[in-house]
Amino acid sequence: MIKRKQYITVKLHKLIIGIFALIAPVVCGQNNIVEEVAWTIGDQPIYKSEIEEYYQQMLYERTPIKGDPYCVIPENLAIEKLFLHQADIDTVEVQESMVSQQVDSWINYLVTNIGSKEKVEEYFRKSVPEIRELRAEQLRNQSRIDQVKRNMVKDVKITPSDVQRYYRQLPEDSVPLIPLQVEVQIMTINPVIPREEIDDVKARLREYSDRVVNGETSFSTLATLYSEDLGSASHGGEIGFLGRGHLEPEYAAVAFNLNDPKKVSKIVETQYGYHIIQLIEKRGDRINTRHILLRPKVSQEDLNVATARLDSAVAEMREGKFTFEEATAIISQDKDTRFSRGIMTNNETGSTRFEMSQLPQEIAKVVDKMEPGEISDAFVMMDPKRNREVVATVKLTQRIPAHQANLADDFQTLKEMCENAAREKVIKTWLAKKIKDTYVKIEENWADCTFENEGWIR
Repeated sequence: MIKRKQYITVKLHKLIIGIFALIAPVVCGQNNIVEEVAWTIGDQPIYKSEIEEYYQQMLYERTPIKGDPYCVIPENLAIEKLFLHQADIDTVEVQESMVSQQVDSWINYLVTNIGSKEKVEEYFRKSVPEIRELRAEQLRNQSRIDQVKRNMVKDVKITPSDVQRYYRQLPEDSVPLIPLQVEVQIMTINPVIPREEIDDVKARLREYSDRVVNGETSFSTLATLYSEDLGSASHGGEIGFLGRGHLEPEYAAVAFNLNDPKKVSKIVETQYGYHIIQLIEKRGDRINTRHILLRPKVSQEDLNVATARLDSAVAEMREGKFTFEEATAIISQDKDTRFSRGIMTNNETGSTRFEMSQLPQEIAKVVDKMEPGEISDAFVMMDPKRNREVVATVKLTQRIPAHQANLADDFQTLKEMCENAAREKVIKTWLAKKIKDTYVKIEENWADCTFENEGWIR
């Protein structure tokens, strides 16, 4: 639901996501050796064992290290501590429920892949609570650092003249190569689902509700076992604290009227299917709920009927009886594109252009064989947002060959590059001042380095 780009080129060390995040031992913890301090940032030491640990992690991850690791890694750790100090000043807080969800999901991933909790503990030489706490701390730190950086660059504004100036100053070998892109229009219809299938889904949800109210089973257990929202099912159906604007209107209308965490809501229909909801907690204008989602299934017969219906419309469009745009406003059931002439928008970039890899796979296969202006036959695809089968037809509006970026064709791409450079400059300026204003001591054996940032040694 949330998407964010990183704008800083100063490479903070990765807060490990893979299964090697905790594998390296801490020297002092196992051998009772007095810690050697390599750097001191303010009143925060950076220990040799800490550097060794992250070096091992980077080796396991095969993360490229530009330069001497015993220079690069402590500098990156020092930068992280500066950002975290700023987070303390700004009183940046982390949503603990989201951290807990991510940690639970990660622990479950480890258990699934390694075999059991006991094997996980043996593998990492730590107890599960210790693994959990270390992972939670990593996630908290990364979240706080991200928030600090977002606050720093939130007021950066770029004008068209800024973009033009930026483009003119780019060295020729820095002008990006834009891969093949396409612009696509889409029209979809939802196959008719028999009333019997909908009634069956509602009956199952009423059964789950009764089992919770009667105390037979917890809501979270039923969500884990039966909910078809896989993203929340692994967390017992919990979706975290969200405001009305981040919830489906029908869902929000019911959820915000719940007051008793022991009760279960009535059945709610949204574009994703049918839900029952349980309140966890309200905090001002945000709410945390659990839900169980079930989707009525589409039969092959229903898909065939919908395909025939859309193919008939395609034939009439090809005959010129009406345009694709006219048909979209009348026929299409895709809420995202119906009232914009069927034009698809790239969620990653906000533009109407897609690289082939950015399109849903079913659409990419069809578009790959089409010419601009051509309308496809009807085909079945999985709606990526709603995770259900729909019948679609697409029109290839434009195919843009691979080329070097230019202002006329790629203004949005160049604007993003310009914005990134401006944001990077803000953060690097802040970092230079922060280094200058912070007490830094680098021990003799660690000072013979060429650092990416100036001012560490004075």
